[in-house]
Amino acid sequence: MRVEQISVFLENKAGRLAEVTRILSEAGVNIRALSLADTSDFGILRLIVNDTQKAKEVLRSNGFTVGKTDVVAVEVEDRPGGLHKILETLRKAGINVEYMYAFVQQSGNNAVIIFRFDNLDEAVKVLMANGVTVINGSKVYTM
Repeated sequence: MRVEQISVFLENKAGRLAEVTRILSEAGVNIRALSLADTSDFGILRLIVNDTQKAKEVLRSNGFTVGKTDVVAVEVEDRPGGLHKILETLRKAGINVEYMYAFVQQSGNNAVIIFRFDNLDEAVKVLMANGVTVINGSKVYTM
């Protein structure tokens, strides 16, 4: 139920993000979801791509620092309170959400949110026990 996410560390200057997307595009790597967090000096670009290994290789060979993290893709009811229901379930189980971001594709009538948890395995167990759909990585890469 894990999804591989890569994190790319970027200098906070014009053109660096475009350089990453150019490299991935030329390598035939498709971006499925992304999040960009920044400070005044650097940014962290978090990506879900269709070919994690290839993305890491081409970015590293072009001088970027790249890390890999496991995250979880979760279906969230696309209605008022849909996200709250999931966050409340996690709160009751004592699971911390370290960060989250939206996925570009819906799953049926539901939104898809990418989560990073402090205890990933326990979070998946709690979500599934409470009827929440957790999406397998192989499905996420091809959505």
